[in-house]
Amino acid sequence: MEKEQFYYDNKIVKMFLIATILWGVVGMLVGLLVAFLFIFPNYMEGISWLSFGRLRPLHTNAVIFAFVGNSIFMGIYYSMQRLLKTRMFSDTLSKIHFWGWQLIIVAAAITLPLGLTSSKEYAELEWPIDIAITVIWVVMGINMIGTILKRRQRHIYVAIWFYLATLITVAVLHIFNNLELPVSAFKSYSIYAGVQDALVQWWYGHNAVAFFLTTPVLGLMYYFVPKVANRPVYSYRLSIIHFWSLIFIYIWAGPHHLLYTALPEWAQNLGTVFSIMLIFPSWGGMINGLLTLRGAWDKVRENPVLKFFVVAITGYGMSTFEGPMLSFKSLNAIGHYTDWIIGHVHIGALAWNGFMAAGIIYWLVEKLWKTELFSKKLANVHFWLGTLGILFYALPLYVAGFTQAAMWKQFNPDGTLVYGNFLETVTQIMPMYMMRAFGGTLYLAGFLLLAYNVIRTAQAGSTVEDELAEAAPLKKITARRVAGEGFHTWLERRTILFSFLVVLAVAIGGAVEIIPLLTVDSNIPKITSVKPYTPLELEGRDIYIREGCNNCHSQMIRPFRSEVERYGEYSKAGEFVYDFPFLWGSKRTGPDVHRIGGKYNDNWHFNHMLDPRSTSPGSIMPQYPWLITDDLDISNTANKINAMVMLGVPYSQFELDKSVYLLKNQALAIEKNLRQDPEYVKNYGNAHIENKEIVALIAYLQRLGTDIKAETAEN
Repeated sequence: MEKEQFYYDNKIVKMFLIATILWGVVGMLVGLLVAFLFIFPNYMEGISWLSFGRLRPLHTNAVIFAFVGNSIFMGIYYSMQRLLKTRMFSDTLSKIHFWGWQLIIVAAAITLPLGLTSSKEYAELEWPIDIAITVIWVVMGINMIGTILKRRQRHIYVAIWFYLATLITVAVLHIFNNLELPVSAFKSYSIYAGVQDALVQWWYGHNAVAFFLTTPVLGLMYYFVPKVANRPVYSYRLSIIHFWSLIFIYIWAGPHHLLYTALPEWAQNLGTVFSIMLIFPSWGGMINGLLTLRGAWDKVRENPVLKFFVVAITGYGMSTFEGPMLSFKSLNAIGHYTDWIIGHVHIGALAWNGFMAAGIIYWLVEKLWKTELFSKKLANVHFWLGTLGILFYALPLYVAGFTQAAMWKQFNPDGTLVYGNFLETVTQIMPMYMMRAFGGTLYLAGFLLLAYNVIRTAQAGSTVEDELAEAAPLKKITARRVAGEGFHTWLERRTILFSFLVVLAVAIGGAVEIIPLLTVDSNIPKITSVKPYTPLELEGRDIYIREGCNNCHSQMIRPFRSEVERYGEYSKAGEFVYDFPFLWGSKRTGPDVHRIGGKYNDNWHFNHMLDPRSTSPGSIMPQYPWLITDDLDISNTANKINAMVMLGVPYSQFELDKSVYLLKNQALAIEKNLRQDPEYVKNYGNAHIENKEIVALIAYLQRLGTDIKAETAEN
């Protein structure tokens, strides 16, 4: 059959490659700034937009969506064209995808430091940016599906199965988790509250790791590892089992992030069972990747790209063993809310995602610029710096996590806590935080070597952006299975049916877990004493969210003796029915605050925010001086109350009509309380601060956990 000539589009791959390196440097640099804030909490000198609570989500978004996201698109645009023997469906859509994604990243880099956040982990961006993400994802989807439909290769290769699963599942996750009610241009409230919001968020959060950081990278592994090693994939049959079992099981595992919380027991148990099952498909993929190198291990010694791939796949195996182990309740009770989880996450991010991206970049730069890599020696130095960086980052955090868990749970013979002051656990692990910062520095230094190596390679190469190729056109055959054609081989050429089965596989788990929680009232027992937040408390809660306080402080006391002794009565599902969004947190750098209401007076909170070390010697919490000087913006208070009513919060007509009046009255009462302290009067004289942000934050903190106390008093 006569072959057709066509051109692969290498320009779009180059664009994503450059963006990957640029945002990789930015994301890792911000991560390093955050790591040093643990050691020097005030080195940003009170600059609000460089505080920990605002930089931390910037770091996670920059690494996940900017660095890893661009690296995924780089690999997809290169491999899809070659696997399907065709140019991308539309050059215009490719460019819209690229520039749209970069604009979304820039929007995130501007809004997150400004405190414009929904607070939902890995989904912090506000509603206009969420809409933009949806539009760009659809653009990418049209381009991908159009390319598949015009292919010259009958059967779609395993890598493209994973790309399709990513396209479909991320769309579903993003839309359902980001259903929110806008209040203003950059402020919204989640339509879910409390326990329901927690489940939907971690259904998304766990599967953002699964279907953004894992499945597309597995697709890249299935393409680039065989290419670089010049070996076929170890087992086609294993890849089928790996794919379908992974996408079906992964979607159920989100609740393991909420073990021992107020989530109903049945949902926790479902998450545990499926999380433990995940080890089998995950390790099936790891084995398939590593055994693809059989007969090619001698190349690993010489080829830096294969070195990166081997450590990346090993890191994937370690993370996907550790994740299911942490789903056992006995281990989760130790690890959750500690630095162990941060170490676990970074094994995946630095080894699996970071090293896969680095290996692909080193291989692609030679192909795209038609020249040899500038320096293999520098690439090897990068490999060893990165590997040492991972070890110096993760291992100290494992030690820190075990130290935290042991100290939090230790009792004296008389039943009191040995380490009653939470800060004793913080000061104990400071050396671990220093080692973590050192490890991050090594990792970033290695990546900077990659950037230099790529620049020098590109300078020496050519700028050919359209690569000539040829392939025979695809002849139409019957939709039915032909003689000798296996079922899955037949399925691979039925793209629409294949995609439908992917949708079905990922929809079942989410539906079974989420629909009952949203529709069956008995999952969230009512507590009659729980009342809506006052207008001032609601404004204070929004400031708490803006400053990212939930990055360090949880609002979920688990039913452990040690936690009840330390913090107070354990948290109940019914306490969170008016929490849009939930704020349970996932890491305790500071103590839990769910029962902090009434524990300290207003002056303590004022001084604590102004200078944490004045109330808590040894604290690594940064100062928040702008809360004392910045006026509270109440221009949207009425809109916020109205939005709450639309979400089902039972405010009275009087509260709706007089929201600003009620806010000012409560603020005046707090200001009056502050004046009971002679030191406050001495420092602030006749100045009135009832219109400052600090007053709203104090109101919110003093409310936390008091509803359950009222219920106890009534009974």
